[in-house]
Amino acid sequence: MKRPLRIGVTGGIGSGKSLVCKIFSSLGIPVYDADSRAKKLMNEDALLCDQIKKKFGAESYVNGLLNREYLSRYVFNDSQKLQELNELVHPRVLEDSERWIIKNKEATYIIKEAALLFESGSYKTLDKIIVVSAPEELRVKRVLLRDRGRTKEDVAKIISNQMNEQEKTSRADFIIRNDESTLVVPQVLNLHERFNKGLEK
Repeated sequence: MKRPLRIGVTGGIGSGKSLVCKIFSSLGIPVYDADSRAKKLMNEDALLCDQIKKKFGAESYVNGLLNREYLSRYVFNDSQKLQELNELVHPRVLEDSERWIIKNKEATYIIKEAALLFESGSYKTLDKIIVVSAPEELRVKRVLLRDRGRTKEDVAKIISNQMNEQEKTSRADFIIRNDESTLVVPQVLNLHERFNKGLEK
């Protein structure tokens, strides 16, 4: 049975992976945003909510909604606890994405966007991986402009919890440079043309 080519898009915080995915989406390509779906599932997936409460305490939820302030303080600043949370969330996101792919089975190719594509192991379910790359200094600058509540130290902490840029790019099938010296749209259009031809290698 014919199925869509599965393309993953990843990159460190501030790299511009969401921008790249918006361009693919504007071309009519279905895009699954794993990070947004994870946030939704942590509020709406009964099994996952129960698992989080058991692991991190009843305070993890307030009035039925994820207590992000509590988790930020208790989990997000502790790499071990963050890994434990990810081990609960990633399998549910993977199941959710598989259902989404079935719904979009008529597409020539689909995009799965995720910050932790390699770290979560979900890259194994994909055919090809695009890494969006940008210098760290520029990424930090972008995040500070985008997220007014974050400090430089906050961003550095997030970066330290993500796979480093060199390792990501070494594992990529394709690299999109978003360094403000190379136009992004032509890079996306080039890949769009190749994927529409059913690229397999």
